[in-house]
Amino acid sequence: MSNPSAAPVGRSLFYLIVAGVAWGTAGAAASMVFLISDLGPLALSFWRCAGGLLLLLGALAVRRRRAPRAAESRRRAVLRVLGTGAALTVFQSAYFAAVEATGLAVGTVVTLGAGPVLIALGARLTMGERLGRGGAVAVAGALAGLAVLVLGGGGVAVRPAGVALAVLSAAAYAALTLLTRWLGRDGGGPAALTTTTWAFAVGAVGLLPMAAAEGLFPQTAELARVAGLMVYVAAVPTALAYALYFAGAAVVRSATVSVIMLLEPVSAAVIAVTVLGERLTGATVLGTLLLLGAVAGLAAAEARGAVGRRRAAAQAV
Repeated sequence: MSNPSAAPVGRSLFYLIVAGVAWGTAGAAASMVFLISDLGPLALSFWRCAGGLLLLLGALAVRRRRAPRAAESRRRAVLRVLGTGAALTVFQSAYFAAVEATGLAVGTVVTLGAGPVLIALGARLTMGERLGRGGAVAVAGALAGLAVLVLGGGGVAVRPAGVALAVLSAAAYAALTLLTRWLGRDGGGPAALTTTTWAFAVGAVGLLPMAAAEGLFPQTAELARVAGLMVYVAAVPTALAYALYFAGAAVVRSATVSVIMLLEPVSAAVIAVTVLGERLTGATVLGTLLLLGAVAGLAAAEARGAVGRRRAAAQAV
């Protein structure tokens, strides 16, 4: 009997690739908003959630009815909504704050470089997945990469406070990935679009008081440009990308998700250098290579483990 989740795997991988590339543009748009206005990261994150929520509510209203999915218990539904909403809110708010504090390239690389390591550790603690020797080496490499970024930037290109915010964002990203995969293992529950909509509703409500204290409305001489950037952030790297992410992450294994999401720091780094004029120092390049090497090590360890499991299953038959 075939695995029911096998059929949409290819499509889910495509969803994740599109989401990763789209996410890579969010930080660049945020950087431009910070440059031409006084809008802060919490206010931008609120408008991102609120705008994404409005777009997703519209999509839910006009989409055709589909076959009903399996019923979900109330406790599981609450966990899905509050858990994904809280993790998503911390993930993007801390990320925007990191970009503002230490720049697009470093903030994105640290967030998405540390994320897979935290996912591996979280999977070991919550799902019993063993790291193995390769996983342990990868974790050590990621920690070394973070240390180089923090200590080797000379206090100019890299700011420790920004790196700390990026690590916080990575922790929330890891929690979001693990929760999505755990809830999606047995199928059922609401569709990805519904999950995303509720998550943004939680984020908008939670962020509103802090965003209001920071300043909800930007003061700028380029209001039309800021408004256009905010609409883009709400539509492409938010409503579209997160709906695709939740759909893909529920099917694809967490380690694979984390590797595909490396498309975000790569695309963000390219935008940072070519469009925003950020300069990558030698320490930044070395730290980035160590982080990406750590993720590659995790991917290799995951692949070896999968091959070993398949061989053991074949021998047992």
